Amino acid sequence: MLFNNWKENLEPIIKKYKSKKHPLLYQNLYQLLIMVILSAQDSDTNINKVTIPFFKKYPDIDSLSKSSIEEITTYISKVKNFKSKANWILETATILKSNENIPNKLKDLINLKGIGRKSANVILRENKMQAEGIIVDLHVIRVVPRIGLTPKYKNGNKIEKILMQELPYEIWNDIGMAFSFLGREICRPINPKCNLCPINIDCEYYKNNNH
Repeated sequence: MLFNNWKENLEPIIKKYKSKKHPLLYQNLYQLLIMVILSAQDSDTNINKVTIPFFKKYPDIDSLSKSSIEEITTYISKVKNFKSKANWILETATILKSNENIPNKLKDLINLKGIGRKSANVILRENKMQAEGIIVDLHVIRVVPRIGLTPKYKNGNKIEKILMQELPYEIWNDIGMAFSFLGREICRPINPKCNLCPINIDCEYYKNNNH
């Protein structure tokens, strides 16, 4: 069941998580771009560790573009799917050539290898660029059907499309990461901490399992 007043219902989690820093410990747009490519199907914690020596070796896109697959691989060998990701980031660096050429539009970001809609939305949100979608990661995919905002889909793009239809544009930039943090901290896969949830009063899962 979809609610008609989601902006008001979701305000508690937007307020709770709006100023919370993204789990990827990036210092600039270049680092964020590389980290979101590397983080696919891997943990933010692992990427934060791996990229410390990586960014010392490659402080910008220009230096990265002059590297090789073999050399890059030595720095990211502990990352899942590292062979493909080495190719993606080298191709991206070769195309962009410098940090100044990193796109600020979703359609241009998703044309880069290894960047899907989720990653592009993260980049736009973290750099306070104009929202063109809503971040949907594995946590969001789990959380929003529980709340009752979308049907239960495994496809993030389907979930995002529904969220974009149901939620007002002015909260797009914040609500995706708010759902994500809620899923990381409270709305866990097993034994969610429903009593701690700021929006449990409007949650279908809570209503069905706690009353």
